[in-house]
Amino acid sequence: MNGKYFYFALAAILGVLCSLVTFLPFFLLSILYLYLLNKFKRFENKHLFVVIIIFVTFLFLAGRTELDNKSVIPETTTDFYIEFNDNPKIDGDLLQIQATEKQFKEKLIIRYKIKSEAEQESLKSKSFYNCSCQVSGTMKKPAVAKNPNGFNYRQYLASKDIYWIVEIPGNPLQNCSPMKPSPMTMMKQLRFLGIRYLEANFPIEIASLSAALIFGDRSMLDPVLLGDFQKTGIVHLLAISGLHVSLLVGMVFYLGIRIGLTRQLMMNFLLLILPVYVILTGASPSVIRAVLMIYLVLLTVKWRSKRKLLPIDAISLAFMIFLFFSQKVIFDIGFQLSFSVSLVIIFSAPIILRRFQNNGARILATSVTAQLAALPFLFYHFFEMSMIGIAANMLYIPLFSFVYLPGLYLLFIVQMLFGNTPLFLLTIFKKIIYLSDYLIGYLAHFSFASFVPGRPNIIQLIIYIVIIIAIFYIWEANAYPKRKTHLIYLVVFLFSFQPVWNWLNPFGEVTIIDVGQGDSSLIYLPHGRGTYLIDTGGTMTFGEEEWKHRSKPFEVGRDVVVPLLKGKGITKIDKLILSHGDMDHIGGTFSILKELRVKQILMPSVVAPSETEIRIIQEAERRKIPVIKVSAGDQWKSAGSNFNILSPEKNFSGERNSGSIALVAQVGGVTWFFGGDLDQEGEMKISKQYPNLSIDVLKAGHHGSKTSSAEAFIKQIKPSTALISAGESNRYGHPHQEVLERLRETNTTIYRTDLQGAITFRFYRKNGTFSTYLP
Repeated sequence: MNGKYFYFALAAILGVLCSLVTFLPFFLLSILYLYLLNKFKRFENKHLFVVIIIFVTFLFLAGRTELDNKSVIPETTTDFYIEFNDNPKIDGDLLQIQATEKQFKEKLIIRYKIKSEAEQESLKSKSFYNCSCQVSGTMKKPAVAKNPNGFNYRQYLASKDIYWIVEIPGNPLQNCSPMKPSPMTMMKQLRFLGIRYLEANFPIEIASLSAALIFGDRSMLDPVLLGDFQKTGIVHLLAISGLHVSLLVGMVFYLGIRIGLTRQLMMNFLLLILPVYVILTGASPSVIRAVLMIYLVLLTVKWRSKRKLLPIDAISLAFMIFLFFSQKVIFDIGFQLSFSVSLVIIFSAPIILRRFQNNGARILATSVTAQLAALPFLFYHFFEMSMIGIAANMLYIPLFSFVYLPGLYLLFIVQMLFGNTPLFLLTIFKKIIYLSDYLIGYLAHFSFASFVPGRPNIIQLIIYIVIIIAIFYIWEANAYPKRKTHLIYLVVFLFSFQPVWNWLNPFGEVTIIDVGQGDSSLIYLPHGRGTYLIDTGGTMTFGEEEWKHRSKPFEVGRDVVVPLLKGKGITKIDKLILSHGDMDHIGGTFSILKELRVKQILMPSVVAPSETEIRIIQEAERRKIPVIKVSAGDQWKSAGSNFNILSPEKNFSGERNSGSIALVAQVGGVTWFFGGDLDQEGEMKISKQYPNLSIDVLKAGHHGSKTSSAEAFIKQIKPSTALISAGESNRYGHPHQEVLERLRETNTTIYRTDLQGAITFRFYRKNGTFSTYLP
């Protein structure tokens, strides 16, 4: 059976995909797969039978998982009897922890808003394991994505069999009783104590990195630093990977042999300790994959099997075992990257590496192999990849593997044995970490560092996979004519076909982005002939005590607008139009300027700009971005579309909302009105100045507030469609009922972001249709 486990693993994943994704296409693909095995691989009937049995087994396993993919807890439940099964995440005044409801045997997320700094410190020091607690609270559905390319928290939790968030008003530990500890909770508690030990005994730079590399916990790492690691394409080094596990197992085995222990004893020790190690490190997919592979190899050696377990068989068996117990793990990005990268390295690296004698060249070849294997997944989940990732990996893989990993384990062991770590060791590591983090930050902010083609569709994903397979085929071939030339052609095509595809796209769009209680609208003209962003949304912040601050608070520009744009392959904004100075309209601008190339900023011509507007102007000057103050009469044209500014008048000195930019645009055969927070007085002034103004689509002013959308104004412009951007259940009651009634009286079709998510008008030449992200 050696060498055939890979084909069995393919049958397993096809069975799972049939049940969890879509049946008919993958079922037909499975029939084709059987035919190919019989025709070209000459599989015997018994092996084909095994393939069919595996396919059917995983089909039914995933089908049962899909049927069970729902909550059994009644929605009206308010009292819960829970057992905590994870470490708490305490971020500012928010505590969040996973628990199991004992009566219904269903996992929940428990959220509690901490009342004081003293309570925060108390909760940080306490273990949540080995106790049964009664809590009361309100069940809420997790948030769904309301914009294209947004993070769907509900779907993410559902993949982990979690369907409810319970918000509790009281301390989660106030009504608990002790439980008899199980081996699993004892190991989890040991992990919690280990992380807290690091935090208490080492400087934060060393403690945070040690927690990540020893226990697989990244909660202590600075969010900005984490972002820099991701931008440079080396964030995987902060996760415990197969390389880390292999190095650690090799170190332990070598040390055991050196102190006189037998090989058999060391193998038995590793077989005993590896499952414990999985729990202690957080049981991430990469750790489980690596441990399963090593475990299978050790078992083969221990049983003195006559047949050697090939690496491809080890990873295939590990894949099937993993998938047998957790079918929904196929949606986990860590699982996808761990198995795809390892599989490609196992297949290709030995053949490719034989051609390189120099260690540096071998590391480079391995890094290129890993990056190519990960590329489709990176584009699908993150819409971009780092163009300096290969070089960064070459520099940082040795640093992590041969300095950080053994060094931090050494510091941890020395601290535990002697209760103190020599100061010179701490100083050396702090300096190395400081220099490493500084370099990461420097590399992350190179403007050319990221390639952003956007999220590929299914056809583009298939093209990526075919090109990558072709690259490896030519790279591995011993006798291939014009190898270098064809490889160059393929690499160029790999990194150009999706941007060219985006550029050739003849469709344009106008999208009202759901930024909550704020405004942001995207106008994208066909073939990229004009990209205009009207407002950026913004998160309102209020002065809070230091201890309440979140490590990475939600920021609408960074967390909503930028992902939507990058997911569409948009990296350049021709005009960033900021309607007026309110934070809910322009607060996200700084993230836009940081992440995207902005060619020009338009602001209203007002005498007294807001503090945020002044900061934006200063940032624009620093980045050498022109800022233009616009007023009534300004206009521009692009690709058959016209844009006209109707207000404010030059050097406007009135109330801020009254000074909003009012823009009329002829786009996609439709006339649009964007008025920011323009009030009724400003609307009526426009009505008098432009008595023949007719509008097809009205972007309702001030989120549907009754202070805008004057009745006379609505009756004059007679919009066929109105778009309202408002936050779900916002405290202002927007949109106001009076406005909705005014619009209904003129038979205007109303779309609302609070109910329907992002609203998109997709057009081809002069025809288009509206669609909403939520049904």
